[in-house]
Amino acid sequence: MSTNESLRTQPKLTLVGAGPGDPSLITVKGLEAIKQARVILYDALVNPELLKHASKDCLIRFVGKRAGVHLYTQKEINLMILKYVFSLGHVVRLKGGDPFVFGRGQEEITYAQKYRVETEVIPGISSALGVPGINHIPVTARGVSEGFWVITGTTEERKLSRDLAYAIQANTTVVILMGMGSLQKIAEQYTLAGKQDTPAAVIQNGSLPDQHIRVATIGALPGIAEAEGLKNPAIIVVGEVVRFYEAHQLSLVAEDLKIAV
Repeated sequence: MSTNESLRTQPKLTLVGAGPGDPSLITVKGLEAIKQARVILYDALVNPELLKHASKDCLIRFVGKRAGVHLYTQKEINLMILKYVFSLGHVVRLKGGDPFVFGRGQEEITYAQKYRVETEVIPGISSALGVPGINHIPVTARGVSEGFWVITGTTEERKLSRDLAYAIQANTTVVILMGMGSLQKIAEQYTLAGKQDTPAAVIQNGSLPDQHIRVATIGALPGIAEAEGLKNPAIIVVGEVVRFYEAHQLSLVAEDLKIAV
C-alpha cells in the first residue's frame, strides 16, 4: 500500500469550505483534500463540479437540504461521520462558504474529537465576504464603514437574530445570510430605526453564472425581491458601501459610451 493510500484509510475528519459557489474559488488545499478523501459528505450549497475531483473509489453522499427539508438531523450526520471515519478512513465534510460561518462545523469537530478522531479545518471563502467583493461591494471602506456584522437570516427558533437591532444602531455594514424569508421583517427593523433609506442589495446565487443582483433602499427592497422572485440562496447587504456597486456600474456605462464614441 502506498503512503498516499495509507493516509486515505487512516481515521480522520477534515472540514472543507467549498467557497461561495464558483468552483474555482475553493482553496488549493481544499481541492487537495477532496482528491485525498475516502468519503465525502456534502451540503446543498456545494457546487457539484467539485465532486468530479474525488477519486473513483470515494464514497460520496449528499447530507444537505432538499426542497427546504433536512435529509438528516445534525445528530445523524455526526454519527455518519463517525461510522465512515472508523470503517473507511479519511472523511471530508464539504460545506458551502466557510464551515465556521453558520456552518455548524464546530459541532461536528467537537463530536469527532470526543472519540479521539484526528481533525483538520480548511477554511473557505465565506459568501458574506466573497459575494459582495465579487460585485465590487467592500464590507469595509475608510470613511464609509469601519466594520461589519454577519448575521443569520433566521435563528434556530425561526426568529430574527437579536443582533440585528444592535447592528442597525452601529452604522456599519450588515451582511445577512439566508435571510430572504425574513427580508420584510428586516426592512421593518430598519424603518423603526428611521433608516429605511439605507442602500441595500440582494445577491442571489452569488459568484455563479446565474447570479442575480438588485440594489435599492432597504425599505424598498422587499417589494422588488417579491416582484422578481428573488429567494435563497442569497445574501443581503445593507449599508453605505452598497453605493460602490452603483458607482462601478456607472463606470462600466461610461466606458461603454467611450467605446461607442
